[in-house]
Amino acid sequence: MAFSPVGSEVSPEPSGSPGEEADGERELPPPPRPGEGLVPGSRLKEVVGASLASLCLGPLAGPQRLGTLVDCLVLNYRLRQGLGWSRDGGAETQGPLRCCGCGRFLGEPVTVPCGHTYCRRCLRRELRARCRRCRDRLLPAGGTSPAAAPLRTSVVLNQLAEKWFPGECEKARTGSRLEELLAQGRFREALAAASQALRADSSDLMLRIYRAESYVGLQEYKTAIEDLNFVISKMPNWPEVYFQKGKVLQDSGFVGDALQLFLQCLALDEDFLPAKLEVERTLCDVLSPEKLGESLLKEPAWNSPHTRNKPFILGSEVTESDCNLQLCPEQSLGGSEVPEPVSGSLNRARSAHALNSTKDLAKEDGLKRVSSEPLLSGQEKGALLKRKLSFSEQDTVVCEDGRNKHKKQGGKQSFTLKFKASTVLCLSLSILSCFSLESTKRDVTLPFGTIPGDLIDVSDFECSLCMRLFFEPVTTPCGHTFCKGCLERCLDHAPQCPLCKESLKEYLASRKYSITELLEELIMKYLSDELYERKRIHAEETAEHSNLTKNVPMFVCTMAYPTVPCPLHVFEPRYRLMIRRSMETGTKQFGMCISDSQNGFADYGCMLQIRNVHFLPDGRSVVDTVGGKRFRVLRRGMKDGYCTADIEYLEDVKVADEEELKKLRELHNFVYSQACSWFQNLRNKFRTQILQHFGPMPDREENIQAMPNGPAWCWWLLAVLPVDPRYQLSVLSMMSLKDRLIKIQHILTYFSRDQSK
Repeated sequence: MAFSPVGSEVSPEPSGSPGEEADGERELPPPPRPGEGLVPGSRLKEVVGASLASLCLGPLAGPQRLGTLVDCLVLNYRLRQGLGWSRDGGAETQGPLRCCGCGRFLGEPVTVPCGHTYCRRCLRRELRARCRRCRDRLLPAGGTSPAAAPLRTSVVLNQLAEKWFPGECEKARTGSRLEELLAQGRFREALAAASQALRADSSDLMLRIYRAESYVGLQEYKTAIEDLNFVISKMPNWPEVYFQKGKVLQDSGFVGDALQLFLQCLALDEDFLPAKLEVERTLCDVLSPEKLGESLLKEPAWNSPHTRNKPFILGSEVTESDCNLQLCPEQSLGGSEVPEPVSGSLNRARSAHALNSTKDLAKEDGLKRVSSEPLLSGQEKGALLKRKLSFSEQDTVVCEDGRNKHKKQGGKQSFTLKFKASTVLCLSLSILSCFSLESTKRDVTLPFGTIPGDLIDVSDFECSLCMRLFFEPVTTPCGHTFCKGCLERCLDHAPQCPLCKESLKEYLASRKYSITELLEELIMKYLSDELYERKRIHAEETAEHSNLTKNVPMFVCTMAYPTVPCPLHVFEPRYRLMIRRSMETGTKQFGMCISDSQNGFADYGCMLQIRNVHFLPDGRSVVDTVGGKRFRVLRRGMKDGYCTADIEYLEDVKVADEEELKKLRELHNFVYSQACSWFQNLRNKFRTQILQHFGPMPDREENIQAMPNGPAWCWWLLAVLPVDPRYQLSVLSMMSLKDRLIKIQHILTYFSRDQSK
């Protein structure tokens, strides 16, 4: 039976027959976030109880099913220790160029699609699935996956780093060379190179990380631990070093200590993906029924014959008795029923002193706290263990053929599964309480210098397209940076980088032109006066585009009418720019005119209001608009390839005389009835097409002079009638409702005669 999490209530038995799963797969409740009004302790016990219920009913379906449990464990620890949810922790540096991931110097900067910048090392190792700043999902780096993101260095930021901090850049290149050696399995060469670099600069903690990895590759685990302990003593809030140390202990057989370090890593950075995967994988592995007879911890890799009988010390002296796991009375139930391999492995579990081995920890902080002080109170713990060890009078065990059978309580295999599940989950709960509050102290800050004033040059921050200071800089996947507006205009013409000509089709299709935040921060900090002037010019340009009487953008295409929908397919670069400007300025309006052979476009037109824009992957768009005010052209112009005009708006002249108004209403009602009759007599095919494109005919209005453009049904009818555009234009330009109704009456009379024939 697959691992099927349950909710707040734990059913003692699976529904249905013994070989069937419960109806409907139920998920564990998600871990609460601060401020949601949930009690973390209560929710943690709920999740643990649900997990134990499911584990005792059958094997796990996969490590990912334990994700909710891991999240609750980490959240509970963070809230107990009063830790906030800041995403800026880690080995932080002082200076303008910092990696969003590790907080260290931004060597070989790579800007991800969300606009934040990481060092190449963080992305290459795929240390997190989501951006640490904005929580956007990060695409996998490199590889053969179709979704893999290329790790292209940000050209502008890399040039700034080389100019401002050449020494730090050289260190980053050294780190890249060490990474290549480690990836190729050339551990001896990597060790020699890292040691040589450390002799030149012993303060570089990243070199110690690389050297520790080299030692691990050579299976010299004790030496690797020494390097990692030194890094932890300097940077106790650096999540990666805990993960690295946990991997060493895991490879050496210290699964309990490794699990604790992985959880400490997650407590410092809940998005550290490799650590979470290791916790899930470890819990899934030790709880699998297939390994009931195996040891919880394998024999340590460094237990050579001459050291096997000596207690292993990780930076602080402990006695052999400190490394024994003492079970509480509740856990000791069954006595001789517990299989010897499990018991022996638990007695070999090392204490939690590996977490902060640079400090002496009290003996009670070892793994024996599993029995003495879990996260729950004594009464709650007893109730929980009782629930874990006796869900019903019958327990589910997994047979070789994969089916579920019921066996009377007290069976050796069933008890072993429950004992192992409760032990490991209590271990997970208890090791969190072993964390020292001292480990949350502030890290030592790593300064890498300040920027001399003579190295700050405005030309380093100029867009290569407009040759002006970057305004809303965006970085393409190929690593080049441009003003957002400049790049969009280039992509209107061709989906490729303006500099290197690399294809940007996917980048264009996503339409996610995120601002490169680091570059914008640098400009705000060091070029504030130049940025102020740049913003002022941009504001003037935006105001010019926002004017709806002067230099109004004109779309020269077809006839448009007030209140009538007018869908447009925009594909020309000039009109892409025009639509984009209309949206960015907030007016969402532009003029529509038909073409004119002499003047370029007609003297009369209609404003269109943008209701929605649907962008296609290749940059084209379908624009949903509706007609607004009518206008007359006063002066024509040109702006960036599209036509503009100074205009004045038209309104119908209202009739004040009562007698004339009465006659106007009679004419209006007659023409409306005539229009309805003509529309109903159309063939079904034509009528259906009109309804699909223009919608139903508007109802007759009581106050025919309420709207400045007159009754809406007149414009709807004029749009659907098959009349020459020049004739329609003459009706559009009329400012008298009476004249317009007479024109429409003549048209309807003509088409009604054709219908009768």
